[in-house]
Amino acid sequence: MAEDQEKDLQKFLKNVDEISNLIWEMNSDDPVVQQKAVLKTEKRLRLTEKDQDEDECRTILNKTVISPSPAPMKSADEMNSEAFLASLEKDAKERAKRRKENKVLADALKEKGNDAFANGDYETAVLHYSEGLEKLKDMKVLYTNRAQAYIKLGDYQKALVDCDWALKCDEKCTKAFFHMGKAHLALRNYSASRECYQKILEINPKLQTQVKDCLTQIDLQEKAELQEKKAHELLDSGKNTAVTTKNLLETLSKPDQIPLFYAGGIEILTEMMTDCTERTLFRTHNGFSIIGDNKVIRRCLSAEEKDAVEETICVSVLRLWQAVCRGNEENQRLLLAHPGLGSLLPSLVASSVASIRQQSLALLRQVAQSQHGRSLVASHLDLTRLLEALVSFLDFSDKKANTAMGLLTDLALEERFQIWFRASLPGVLPALTGVLKRDPKVTNPSALCQCVAIVGNLSADATARRQLCGSEDFRDACLGLMARCMDDVDLFREVLYALLGLTMNLCLHSPLVSEAWAAEVSRRCLSLLGSQDGGILTRAAGVLSRTLPSSLKIVEEALRGGVVKKMMKFLKAGGQTASHYAVRTLAVCTNGARQAREEVVGLDKKFSVFLKLLGSEDEILAGNAALCLGNCMEVPNAASSLLKTDIVKVLLKLAGGDAQRTAVQLNAGIALGKLCTAEPRFAAQLRELHGLEILNSTTKHIKDS
Repeated sequence: MAEDQEKDLQKFLKNVDEISNLIWEMNSDDPVVQQKAVLKTEKRLRLTEKDQDEDECRTILNKTVISPSPAPMKSADEMNSEAFLASLEKDAKERAKRRKENKVLADALKEKGNDAFANGDYETAVLHYSEGLEKLKDMKVLYTNRAQAYIKLGDYQKALVDCDWALKCDEKCTKAFFHMGKAHLALRNYSASRECYQKILEINPKLQTQVKDCLTQIDLQEKAELQEKKAHELLDSGKNTAVTTKNLLETLSKPDQIPLFYAGGIEILTEMMTDCTERTLFRTHNGFSIIGDNKVIRRCLSAEEKDAVEETICVSVLRLWQAVCRGNEENQRLLLAHPGLGSLLPSLVASSVASIRQQSLALLRQVAQSQHGRSLVASHLDLTRLLEALVSFLDFSDKKANTAMGLLTDLALEERFQIWFRASLPGVLPALTGVLKRDPKVTNPSALCQCVAIVGNLSADATARRQLCGSEDFRDACLGLMARCMDDVDLFREVLYALLGLTMNLCLHSPLVSEAWAAEVSRRCLSLLGSQDGGILTRAAGVLSRTLPSSLKIVEEALRGGVVKKMMKFLKAGGQTASHYAVRTLAVCTNGARQAREEVVGLDKKFSVFLKLLGSEDEILAGNAALCLGNCMEVPNAASSLLKTDIVKVLLKLAGGDAQRTAVQLNAGIALGKLCTAEPRFAAQLRELHGLEILNSTTKHIKDS
């Protein structure tokens, strides 16, 4: 008995220790410790409830209720322990109820904070996030959102503290590491900032692109700081050029001087920008604001019709900006982010004054040499005005037109530019249509080719393609330029090649918005099939493979134009791309026209071309070849010409294979069915090869599809 009492006492003391620890943890300031304590308490209560349920159970056997033996009398210690647990249970339930209520309040305060943040009221956002955290201390999104607001307010230390708290709530919170990296960067803690972004990559490798951009920013800012440190050391040492740069900027900061006063100073300053030190001193001594915010200089830059003096000022400033931005990423950033430059630079590119147009284009081309520079251009400049300005260079037949198109080509590779293009296409569509309406005889052919190719590449996007196809004026302009280029294919070969690429992409839109337009495109491509240029031939065939499915009338017209014979010639010559287009064209033609099937059989009586294609590892080639072969089995006696081949084995292999494209299996199954129907001896071969099960399975798959 004494031994049992000792065990009960030890059990009670253990319970008291555990309960005391839980109470201490639930009152902790650390939300993570607090949350774990709540979970432990809830688990303990569930176990207690389970024990109670087991004590209260009744077992019914043969309608006789068997009650448990009367419980022994409980000691005072046991009764105190149970009362304490009951009190704790009640407290835990109340806590859980309060937590749910507080979660609702915290979510509402978070939304208020987000609204304030979106409106630029960061102080109010901080207040709302803080009120939310008073309701729920372990809500990580409130910490990360408040950290972001602190960063906007320049309070980077508080941002770091909030990020630490968020990571205590969730050690894999990438948003916390992102804001922490940004705060460290602002504090010039470059190593710490890099570690934060590297941690993001460890947690989620899919964020590599975003992390790469952040790491680039760290490298650029650290590089800029080293440049500034070296520049100031040289300035302190009394180096002549460094001192002169500083003094010149002080002189140029004098307001309300005559324009030529500034022009002269700027020319001298430009000659001094020969190395990184002078370019950095220009930045650190507020050079961009001194030049860019000067009222006299700005008036000269903004004047629509410029006199000789204003032209001199503009050219001088543009040459200075080229000099200070050469090889200096931070200077490029400050220049393009300067207020007003986003619209000013595109207007200078479109200037009627040749020297201004040339220098502004040279400046942008210089900046766009790097991916960082292209990103700056896409982020800060008025892209609509810039695109219109660059396209206007097509009016000039000199090399500047190629330079302009080279810049546009580089920009079109930027994701920001592509996003802008999709959203702004209705606004720039007239300019793009104007490009297609140009006469290649009076336009730089190389530049025109580049411009059409850019539009063609951008039209690969479904959203952009839909808008382009929806413009009747744009579609007609494509046909017009095609006709002008076809007048002299040899002379305008590059332009026509790019235009056919654009047309191929437009024909991907389904359904084609105009059957009449598709028919006209088909006619012109049919006539191009007589060209001796392999590239033109291939792209013309590609366009046909996409226009023919839109109408049986177009197919019939193509058949009259000898399309089957020309496509068979392509297949016999080989070449993967051309073969793709040719077999697809033949599949469309033989699917809808008996004449096409008979022509194919007449040109390839033993189907040697198609047997070769069926053995190809290229699934698209093999699938279309099977479709075409199946169509041709409807021609009398065509199937019997295959009796001495292993066609059944080949088609069975395709029908029962694991091709990624189900169309391959379906087309092979259809071809087998038509083959056996046309020639019963193939059915016997199929049974011998136990192929009926495969065929039935394929047929079922067709029905399910």
